Amino acid sequence: MIVLGIDVGGTSIKGAAIRDNGEVLDRFSVDMDRDATPEVTFGGLAELANKFIKEHKYDEPISGIGLGIPGLINKKTGEVASSPNMPKWINFNIKNYIEERTHLPVRIVNDASAAALGEARFGVGKQYNYLVMITLGTGVGGGIVFDKQLIDGNEGKGAQLGHGLVEVNGRLCGCGRKGCLEAYASATALIKETKKSLEEHPESLLHEAVKEVGKVDARAAFIAARKGDKEGQRLVDEYVFYLGEGLLNFCNLLRPEIIVLSGGVANEGEYLISRLESYLSTRGYGMKNSPKVVIRQAVLGYDSGKIGAACLFFE
Repeated sequence: MIVLGIDVGGTSIKGAAIRDNGEVLDRFSVDMDRDATPEVTFGGLAELANKFIKEHKYDEPISGIGLGIPGLINKKTGEVASSPNMPKWINFNIKNYIEERTHLPVRIVNDASAAALGEARFGVGKQYNYLVMITLGTGVGGGIVFDKQLIDGNEGKGAQLGHGLVEVNGRLCGCGRKGCLEAYASATALIKETKKSLEEHPESLLHEAVKEVGKVDARAAFIAARKGDKEGQRLVDEYVFYLGEGLLNFCNLLRPEIIVLSGGVANEGEYLISRLESYLSTRGYGMKNSPKVVIRQAVLGYDSGKIGAACLFFE
């Protein structure tokens, strides 16, 4: 079976033809306009899909289209209820709209859940049965995959892992609550704290790190910390504390075998992972009497969402 797997993001729409063994055949990409109506966005996507199918011939026809969509998604009906970064996407049925224009079956899922499913089936989590994936980017997303099946709650609107509390009445989150994991463990949150530190500590190596990177982003604190800078180390320690608390919640609730990190901050690799594993092993409930939770970086990169979306057809 060959399926079009499509990952709809805030800046671009990326897709590919995917075989049911996880092989990526051909890719495509187009820029995304966050302010466009859903009719414009998904009408254009349908045209792109039709054009791609016409131009790419394989040994069997493309059987369907799987979509990873940011926001609150109803998997059963194919409707997006809302999407934080796409203000005009309100109660729009993506499935029906694209099916009418491509004459192919369409299945949709939350984009972070799609990425988790891709890593669980064909990525770093393929040897494990119980996986939790966290995306550390502009926000904090996530997905839960047990026995290679998504666990995403009623209508597929669950697994909002970035919106559990790690600090009661803490920082304001974009969702409106105070103290969410996203407000502490996203790249956005780390950038905000780094900017504060830059203003308050002109002597810090953070300033050199920013020059090295070319802008204030989530890498600056880690660069400074690796060089022994006190402010850089403080920022990283605080980041690990809050992310670690979030991961502990997932461990105590779900007891996964592996936690997969993706997104920009996950690129810190072993420097971040070793600290998180130490944090979990010393603070997790029952960890001394339970199997160790492995933490690993995602390996599929930008293909994880496409592959996971295609997996909606690969039962």
